[in-house]
Amino acid sequence: MPPAPANELGYKPLDGGWGWMVVVGAHISIGFAYSTPKVLSIFFKEIQENLEASSSEIAWISSIMLAVMYAGGPVSSLLVNHFGSRPIVMLGGLLCGVSMVTASFGNSIVYLYLCIGVIGGCGLSLNLNASLTIISKYFLIKRPLANGLAMAGSPVFLGSLLILGGLMLNCCVAGALMRPKPPHNTKPKIDCMNRAKTFMDFTFFKDRGFVIYLIGNVLFIFGAYAPIVFLSAYAIDQGVEEYSAAYLLSIMGFVDMFVRPATGLIASSKWIRPRIQYFFSFAMVFNGTCHLLCPLVNSYAFLVTYAAFFGLSFGMVFALIFECLMDLMGNQRFPSAVGLVTIIECFPMLLGPPAAGLLVDFFDDYRYLFFMCGSVIVTGGLFLFVMNIYNYYMLDKEKAAKVRELNQITMENQDQVNISS
Repeated sequence: MPPAPANELGYKPLDGGWGWMVVVGAHISIGFAYSTPKVLSIFFKEIQENLEASSSEIAWISSIMLAVMYAGGPVSSLLVNHFGSRPIVMLGGLLCGVSMVTASFGNSIVYLYLCIGVIGGCGLSLNLNASLTIISKYFLIKRPLANGLAMAGSPVFLGSLLILGGLMLNCCVAGALMRPKPPHNTKPKIDCMNRAKTFMDFTFFKDRGFVIYLIGNVLFIFGAYAPIVFLSAYAIDQGVEEYSAAYLLSIMGFVDMFVRPATGLIASSKWIRPRIQYFFSFAMVFNGTCHLLCPLVNSYAFLVTYAAFFGLSFGMVFALIFECLMDLMGNQRFPSAVGLVTIIECFPMLLGPPAAGLLVDFFDDYRYLFFMCGSVIVTGGLFLFVMNIYNYYMLDKEKAAKVRELNQITMENQDQVNISS
């Protein structure tokens, strides 16, 4: 059985109070970080026609943005550790706002790559890591619920490019809510090189639980976003009217919005919290199965049902994805671990949607991308389930061996005392 969550902070988190205001701020900034790629997909058909781009070229817009957002994880963690979450989230909101407003004047695909992908991705990276880190400082017992509420921001914030740019300036307000925790002890100042080494700690690869988590998440991330990017286009290809096709994403987002806090609440229960890694595995398999079933029926009613179950399973995964890393690594190691995880996951994040787009261009059929994404995600979920069973078995075995070793040392010491006396 997995161990109970440990408090490694050196103080008891509030698990409430101003922490709930921090959750509001994280809800806003994380919401924009994950909702933006969904919003962009609504415009892909028009952008594709106006700029005469292929499906894979269009998919690079979201992929670059997500990859930059994840690749900037270690830098964001480093800045948060030095300056705190408040100014970093405010800076991220400013970059996001500028990127979307300038993108609204673009007339080439490369221009959109730069504005939305690079500049916007940098801003989202600052928002995401700063928000995740500060939640781990304010919560322990209620942390799954806090993470669920914060991650619920993703399906809430939708809008057009120009309006979204103005809305994203609200991340500056969100950052102002992230009042830093007062220091509980004074530590000597670290120079920049040592601090950088702290946030690129490759000793994590010696941790079996971390490696298992990372492999499963890489598989999930590869297949996670292509169904979102191409859902509207797939529906239109099946003869669905354009407005109704875009409405599918709204259905997904609406379900997702309520599922994330509900999942966090369930994960906080005494029955699920010790088994949260298995709960996460189930959510991934559920998500992948939805994608595998999507191409089998072509009616709009079925697509609505798919969108609802997609939102349900997607919301479950993302309510748990960072909580599971906190559960494995603990609060102290989490900022370093999440920076390393995000920079590695930027590669499947970058390649997933364009690879799906290539399948569409090659077969002239959207169904194959759903089969590919579903298969990869189900594989990741099953891998996590089986390997977590193995990991916890080995942890129990190693713990028992350590206890036997300590008992043997104690007995030998006792025998030496008896002989000397």
